[in-house]
Amino acid sequence: MRPLRLPVLLGTNRKERKSVFAARWLVGEMKKRDDLETRLFDTADFDLPQRDYGQEIKNAFPEWRDAIVEADGLVIVSPEYNHGYPGPLKAVLDLLLREYVHKAVAFVGVSAGPWGGVRVIEAMVPMVRELGLAVTFTDLNFPYVQRTFDQAGQLLDPAFEQRAKDFLDELVWMASILRWGRENVASKYHG
Repeated sequence: MRPLRLPVLLGTNRKERKSVFAARWLVGEMKKRDDLETRLFDTADFDLPQRDYGQEIKNAFPEWRDAIVEADGLVIVSPEYNHGYPGPLKAVLDLLLREYVHKAVAFVGVSAGPWGGVRVIEAMVPMVRELGLAVTFTDLNFPYVQRTFDQAGQLLDPAFEQRAKDFLDELVWMASILRWGRENVASKYHG
């Protein structure tokens, strides 16, 4: 069976963002596994127009579109800004719709404070459900991100290795079940 395709989307384009350390580290952990393939997408790399929005412009971003068409799920890494998610993250996610249906999504929350992005994850759940994504049970939270990684992005707390393994195991399980469903159960969206 082919490995699951699970791209990672970094949800902020803010300068000096620390969430990039979590995203890059997690991609490295994912690449160590034989059961999945991944690639990091960064909202900072999307040249989003100021006067257009949504699915009508998805063909301007073929790498993203094609990666999600082929994907079995998605990992979203997002900092929490004022109890919510960054605007560029929403703009990138809104480029597609049917391409997400019946695929798993897992969240990585990042914060400078003690909560590790739990509120941003809570804010994203209803939004991604509307996109047709199925949310995993296990989140990965990085509280005090400035203490979790050094200035070069190296992980300082080895406890995150087991947390990431548990997070990825849940995502792999759910993405596998949903892939089987898309391939074997007819629906108005797949089949």
